[in-house]
Amino acid sequence: AVDESELLTVPDGWKEPAFTREDNPKGLLEESSFATLFPKYREAYLKECWPLVQKALSEHYVNGTLDLIEGSMTVTTTKKTFDPYAIIRARDLIKLLARSVPFEQAVRILQDDVACDIIKIGSLVRKRDTFIKRRGRLLGPKGSTLKALELLTNCYIMVQGNTVSALGPFSGLKEVRKVVLDTMKNIHPIYNIKTLMIKRELSKDPELRSQSWERFLPKFKRKNLKKRKEPKKKNTKKEYTPFPPPQPESQIDKELASGEYFLKDRQKKRKRVEEIKAKQADAIKKRQEERNKAFIPPKEKPVVKTKKASTEKKIDVEAIKEKVKNAKKKKLGALPVEEVKLKMAADEKKKKKK
Repeated sequence: AVDESELLTVPDGWKEPAFTREDNPKGLLEESSFATLFPKYREAYLKECWPLVQKALSEHYVNGTLDLIEGSMTVTTTKKTFDPYAIIRARDLIKLLARSVPFEQAVRILQDDVACDIIKIGSLVRKRDTFIKRRGRLLGPKGSTLKALELLTNCYIMVQGNTVSALGPFSGLKEVRKVVLDTMKNIHPIYNIKTLMIKRELSKDPELRSQSWERFLPKFKRKNLKKRKEPKKKNTKKEYTPFPPPQPESQIDKELASGEYFLKDRQKKRKRVEEIKAKQADAIKKRQEERNKAFIPPKEKPVVKTKKASTEKKIDVEAIKEKVKNAKKKKLGALPVEEVKLKMAADEKKKKKK
């Protein structure tokens, strides 16, 4: 008895056995061929490397012809061709060579575990300037972004003109296509590169392989979203009615409704004069009110009484008494009494000695 979980998982390092002549000993019934055009600037390079292309195709018993006059490459099967998928790989090889992929990389498509994907990006952006900026964002400064993407996906990526050519394993091609399309939708490739780096580290842990990785992956939100300004005047559609709108009343209809039509000319003139006088009176009244506004005094703010600071201070009686005593001793700059007595005594002693 074997566990079902072991049957469903692919063991590490497993490879599909190669397709040999023993699998298809009788070969193919019909001849198949594919052709593709290449630009003028690739002519010199293809002319140099075409012998190597023919040698690589001959190993799979496929013929290749280069037509420099028409600017096309053609691959066809032969009687010795036993692998039915070899012509499909040969078709991808000439497509990659036409898209400026070097021969050293393009020849890898003939291997069993290598596939290719040509992503058309020319029609994803309307403006040409915006397209060039986003394509440059995919390359990065000095090709650093593209190099990081190649290391994470194990794919060779070539950005040329309106297409992106990728060459590598199937799992890597899926990631490359997602990153390229997101970049053309104005999502910077650095966000996808961060996600790929986290996935690469998680895949190394055997316990996390069977678990969901959503909790580990970063969730990026758009911050600089500007809402569309709504117009001030919104045009609302009126309900459809089969009947036409009512005809506007004429001057005669208005006069008939008010009864003015039946008045005489004198009465009509008098009525008009009265209306004019009434309008003039209203205008004079409004003008007078505007003039009188200048004479109306403005409302004064209420006076707020400020509290006076208390000026009363405690009087130090002892300090005043000491000042008075000192003043009595000193009389307008004269010497004190004790000093005068001492001086007089000293003078008397001098006289006696003489």
